[in-house]
Amino acid sequence: MMTSLVHVAERRKVLRDATKYGSDFELWEESCVPSYCHPNPLAAYVSWLRLYAAAAMARRLKQQAARVLDFGSSVGELAHLLPKDMRYEFIELHEPAAKFLREQLPDAKRVTLEGAKDGTYDVIFAIDSLEHNDNYKELLATLVGKLAPGGVLILSGPTESWLYRLGRKIARFDGHYHETNIHAIEEAAGKLLKRRAVRQIFPGATLFRITAWQA
Repeated sequence: MMTSLVHVAERRKVLRDATKYGSDFELWEESCVPSYCHPNPLAAYVSWLRLYAAAAMARRLKQQAARVLDFGSSVGELAHLLPKDMRYEFIELHEPAAKFLREQLPDAKRVTLEGAKDGTYDVIFAIDSLEHNDNYKELLATLVGKLAPGGVLILSGPTESWLYRLGRKIARFDGHYHETNIHAIEEAAGKLLKRRAVRQIFPGATLFRITAWQA
């Protein structure tokens, strides 16, 4: 627990110093940076908890993972929680986020959805990214095709429940860029893969769901 707190504190400082997101909020709003650095401790805690839950789920279900793809990676904070010997590749359209990621993780490889090879990734993460797209069903089908045999797809996204919307309002986020919610995304995933694990944040008043899927 203490190690996690130290890690989060260090990464928050790096993000605040490097991105200056407060003075250019619109540039970073759709990334996770404002959430990671939010002055409200609960809002920030939820953001980091998603990453830790996703990384733990991947380790449990795919212990020998060698190659991972982070779809919609933002600034790549997930990569800092993965084993160092993993080959980390990412897809990110937001240029400032991709530039920061490469500065922090020089060995990371940026790829496109079209350029990422089919059937090669042991784990694919789509953490709070698919809900930004109205063509999420097509994106899911494409990502599933990128999985190696036995590969795991990790999904995370907001429930868009009344409590989530209230929390977003209190945290002063807009959310106009969300096209759907995690329930619709999971329904689409269920037509392609079998769900292997689920984690709710928080149970009973779920704000986000993290799930793992395999063929």
